[in-house]
Amino acid sequence: MTVTVTPPTGRVHWLGTGLSTGSGLGIVCDLGVQTTVWGRTEAKAEACLDRLGLAGRAGTRAYTPDALAAEVAAGDLVVSMLPATEHPTVLRICVDRSAHFASSSYVTPEVAVLAGEAERAGLVVLTEAGLDPGIDHLLAHQLVEMAEQATADAGAVTARFASYCGSFPAVPNDFRYRFSWAPRGVLTALRAPARYVEDGRERTAARPYRSIREVVLDGERFEVYPNRDSVPFIPTYRFPSSWKVDTFVRGTIRLDGWSDAWEPVFTELETGSDEQIDRLASQLAERYPTTSDDHDRVVMYVMLEVTTADGRGWSGEYRLDIQGDRHENATPRSVSVTLAGGIADLLAGRIPPGLHQAATGGEAVRRWLDFLAGHGITCELRVPATGRDPDAA
Repeated sequence: MTVTVTPPTGRVHWLGTGLSTGSGLGIVCDLGVQTTVWGRTEAKAEACLDRLGLAGRAGTRAYTPDALAAEVAAGDLVVSMLPATEHPTVLRICVDRSAHFASSSYVTPEVAVLAGEAERAGLVVLTEAGLDPGIDHLLAHQLVEMAEQATADAGAVTARFASYCGSFPAVPNDFRYRFSWAPRGVLTALRAPARYVEDGRERTAARPYRSIREVVLDGERFEVYPNRDSVPFIPTYRFPSSWKVDTFVRGTIRLDGWSDAWEPVFTELETGSDEQIDRLASQLAERYPTTSDDHDRVVMYVMLEVTTADGRGWSGEYRLDIQGDRHENATPRSVSVTLAGGIADLLAGRIPPGLHQAATGGEAVRRWLDFLAGHGITCELRVPATGRDPDAA
């Protein structure tokens, strides 16, 4: 059964005023008929607009689920920059009020279930439309399409894929990191196991930070390690069934020397109680905060290498390397501008009902990448003549 998308009204409700709400919000204000920013308090929403130089360009409200439900109308778009744990509540409101939903966060099982209801109601649920996840998805889809075209005559039989992204100080400190979001969240993420594919087998790293590898990009050394569960993204990226996946890993990239600087942290993660971890998080927040004088640097590296049955190979890679400045840091800019590109597609009626993880089709992916480039976020494509990436260790 074909479901027609509920026509977008152009009214946008942006929930959340945290650090990921960057200049992309200004783009959204230009795209929509009316934009309302919802903060924990109306004062926080107004302060967010002031911080971004958007005072007077959007309405402000104090967020509660009941207040949002009372104001959202059919065809409106609700953009949630709230913690992922709050997304099911927000999406439930969207489904009940026939509104569309967008966020930069990973899909959770609860969101996936609600997205099924949304699809049947003609609603769009756009997720993973930020930096990582988000831009990395676009680059992966582009590389898969190029690899298929390059090996169309013989067909690829094996594939190696790696995608790493990280944000760290543009001017490195002794800790090789500064906290721009809750340290407790950073430490919790490090304690989560990671699943990936290596040598054709699924593997799990119980302590991903103990699986450090080296990558050299333009002569600069970085440390990388797997995170989360990479395996479900093999079908997400539409790897052909004929490809035998030798390597598939999505992970984090850090400055050279990060693992040595963090060794005391790792030790406490492995031996400390929850109370000790809480205390450590508070100490780290005090010692290594991101201040108004600090600028960040975002580095992303996405690589795909395939080999055909007759031994020929093709490889390609994308690199993104941008730094924050006195106007805005690179991380919120990358997250919010990417999300704004997805919102542009949604408001234009170019996204069908149902669940979406950024963009998938070739035309849509290229449109999103063009949108990013038009706003100063350029991903550099490299296709080595040898068919192999000489920089990856």
